[in-house]
Amino acid sequence: MAGSECVFPAVGRTTMTALIDLLRNRLATLLPGELKTRELRHLLTPKDHPLLLCQRRAMMIVDRVRLFAFLFAVLTPLWSLIDLMVFDMPLWLWLAGFRLAACLAFTALLVFYRPSGNLFDAYRAIAILFAIPTVFYIASHTLLGTYQLAQFSAVVGAGYAFLPFVLMAGLTIFPLTLAESLVLGVVLLLAQALAGYLSWATLNWPSFAGAFWLLILICGVATLAGMSQLAFMVALVRQAIRDPLTGIFSRGSGEEILRLQWDSARRSDGPLALAFIDLDHFKAINDQHGHEAGDAVLREAARAMLGSLRGSDSLVRWGGEEFLLIMPDTDLAQAQLALARVLRNGLGVRPEGCPLTASIGLAERRDDGVADMRELLELADRRMYEAKGAGRNCLQAGQRPAEEQDSGLAQAEYVA
Repeated sequence: MAGSECVFPAVGRTTMTALIDLLRNRLATLLPGELKTRELRHLLTPKDHPLLLCQRRAMMIVDRVRLFAFLFAVLTPLWSLIDLMVFDMPLWLWLAGFRLAACLAFTALLVFYRPSGNLFDAYRAIAILFAIPTVFYIASHTLLGTYQLAQFSAVVGAGYAFLPFVLMAGLTIFPLTLAESLVLGVVLLLAQALAGYLSWATLNWPSFAGAFWLLILICGVATLAGMSQLAFMVALVRQAIRDPLTGIFSRGSGEEILRLQWDSARRSDGPLALAFIDLDHFKAINDQHGHEAGDAVLREAARAMLGSLRGSDSLVRWGGEEFLLIMPDTDLAQAQLALARVLRNGLGVRPEGCPLTASIGLAERRDDGVADMRELLELADRRMYEAKGAGRNCLQAGQRPAEEQDSGLAQAEYVA
C-alpha cells in the first residue's frame, strides 16, 4: 500500500506536467508570430516579468485608466438630462447626486494620477477606476429597486443594469495577464451578485441568471483580448530592447534598466554593483577568422554568461565586444563571487580552440561611496581598462594592485 501511495502522486504530477505542456504548445500555435515558447508564461501571471516590460505595461495601464476616466467624467453627468425627462424629481435628485460624485471621482483620477512606471501604482489606478462605477452601480440599482417605475421610466431604469457589461467590456483595453483579468472579472461578477442580493424581493430570476451568464461570457472574451494585447506588447518590447545579434539587452534599454535600478538602490540605500566585461583580444578574431566567426563568439559568450547569472541580473551589450552586467542588491563581495561563477563556467572558446577570456572592471554604489549613476558607470569602465593594462584575464574591483585582485578572484572562485 505504501508503494502505491507513492506512485499515485507521481502519476498525478506527471499528468499535470503533460497538461501544462499541452496547453503551452497549443498557445504557441495560436500565437506563432508573436511569442516565443518561453514567453508564454508571461501571459498567465505578472510574476517574473522583465523589468522594462513591467515599467512600460504599468505606464500604458495608467494612461488608459486616465483615458477611461476622461470618457466617464464627460458622459456620466450628461445622462442626467435623460433621467430628468423620465424620473420624478426626488429620484432624479438622488441619481444626479450619485452621478456628480462619480464624475468628481473620475475627474480627480484623471487630474491627479500620473504614470510612474510602477506596476503597483497601475494596479491601484485600475482598482480605483473600476471601484467608482461599481459603487455607483450598486447604489443606483438599490435606489431604483425601491421605486415603482412604469413605461418609459422603466426602460431608462433598466439601462442602469447594463453598466457592469460596459465595465467588463472595458477590460479589453488593458494589456493584462490571465490572473489579473480574472481578479478584476470576479470583482465585477461579485458586484453583480451583490446588487441582485440587495434587490432580492423584486428580483426577476430568469432575467438575472441570463444577464449573469452573459457577463461571464464577456469576462472570458475580455480576458482573451487583454492577453492578446499583452502578447503583442511582449513581442514589441522584446524587439525594442534586445540586441539583435546576442539576444541580450541593447545599450539603450540597458541605460534605462540602470537608471531604474539606481533610483531603487538610492531610495532604499541598498547595494548596486556594475561590471564592465571586455572580451580579450577580440579584434584579432575578426581580423584572422572573419566577422562571422566574431559574431559566433559574441553569441556564445553572451549565452554562457546568461547561464551563470541570477534572474535579477541584467546583461547588456554595451558596444562591440564590451558587456555591462547590472547586479541589483549585490555588494562588492557578492559581485566578486558572482563573477567568479561566470568565469568558472567559462565564456566559450576562440575559433582556434583556446578558452575565451575577459578583462573585468567592477564597482559598487555603497562600497565605493559613489553618489552619481554616471560616476559609478565611469568607475567600472575605468577599472576595466586597468584590468586590461594589468595583463588582461583579470578582475579590477578597487584600489588594490591587479595581482591581488586576480588572487582574490581565484579565492572567490574556490569559495563559490
